[in-house]
Amino acid sequence: MSEDVRAEAAQVLGDLLEQRGSLARLLPRAEDSVTERDRGLLRELCYGGARTAPRLQLLAEKLLRKPPADRRVRALILLGLYQLEYTRIPDHAAISATVNAARALELDRATGLINGVLRNAQRSREQLQRKLSGNPQFSSMHPAWLQRRIKAAWPARAADIFRANNTNPPMTLRINAARTGRDTYLQLLADAGIDAGACRISPVGIQLAEARAVGELPGFAEGLVSVQDESAQLAALLLAPQAGERVLDACAAPGGKSGHLLEQQPDIALSALDIDEQRLDRVAGNLSRIGAEAELVCADAAEVDAWWDGEPFDRILLDAPCSATGVIRRNPDIKLLRREEDIAQLAELQARILRAQWRLLKPGGSLLYATCSILPAENTEVVARFVAETGDARDNTPQLLGGEPWGEPQAAGMQLFPQTDGGDGFYYALLQKS
Repeated sequence: MSEDVRAEAAQVLGDLLEQRGSLARLLPRAEDSVTERDRGLLRELCYGGARTAPRLQLLAEKLLRKPPADRRVRALILLGLYQLEYTRIPDHAAISATVNAARALELDRATGLINGVLRNAQRSREQLQRKLSGNPQFSSMHPAWLQRRIKAAWPARAADIFRANNTNPPMTLRINAARTGRDTYLQLLADAGIDAGACRISPVGIQLAEARAVGELPGFAEGLVSVQDESAQLAALLLAPQAGERVLDACAAPGGKSGHLLEQQPDIALSALDIDEQRLDRVAGNLSRIGAEAELVCADAAEVDAWWDGEPFDRILLDAPCSATGVIRRNPDIKLLRREEDIAQLAELQARILRAQWRLLKPGGSLLYATCSILPAENTEVVARFVAETGDARDNTPQLLGGEPWGEPQAAGMQLFPQTDGGDGFYYALLQKS
């Protein structure tokens, strides 16, 4: 029943509100509890509710004397507001189904509150909009701290960043260049009735006009193509491994970049390292699908003495743990899960891993520092400080890829911003060891 979908969505969003998990972990369990027909609505409510939560929370504050203690009640109010504001569900149906979801969750005592708040929101929609229109969090749909930091870092780009973060991302593919060409695969898509076009920067990237299930993609199961954002595809192109080299993909899960490195240059000895054994299993699965192999290492990238065999690497890809503020459109729960104090802690961890990984690199070798963040504190500030403090490190980040400009130059490295019709927000710095 439809109210069961809303009940499951409230469980997910309620856990997100109290940071009890991520969409990636919570949603699959919820999907198992609803019919296949209802999974689309469940995902819409969970993703949409998280994406618009900063705005909906302001609306709820105006409509409530105090927030309910039960996280599920708070979530149901936000989900009801989401349906009223962002879906084509008739108002009366959205309110009724949300109240019924409270009963499904045995929250009968809260049905009057939920019904009253949502009906008040329905009646006062224009008045509430006027009251909150000047609030930057309301207009940007980003938590106040993140909205401030993005504006401070990128004043001329902030509005575009907010807009891109609040949209659904395109589905982008990476062809396996070892087994097919982009024009050939575009023709396969056309023959299958799938509208697509070539990406601007990545020579192996294809962007679909509409998202498709991977089972509909020609040759997906056989490894002809993988799903990977265009900005993420640039990692292997920038690191550019050569035949016979020893290469490390640090923080490798889920394995998209490892696979691309091996597709680009099969004749390398690749080690894929990750601290999480379950995530490392995903690396193995993704490599197996494309017919590639790598040494899998479950270890901490910052504690190299515990696993390194002493033989240096020619090239290292360090996809550092980060705030993921460049991929909010794909992971809107970041708006609820991330806190401002996380940024300094992440920057400290990034610097520690970078120093540790530098020890593993041969003289003359290259290390590509990468994040999916748009915050300078995690990116150019980390790299610029490292280069200044490390005598044998030089920033060698190219400003052109295949003759095309591909990002915005920084004090160190290059920044990519999320695009409504293109790639995610990423940062790259290619460092050379003398």
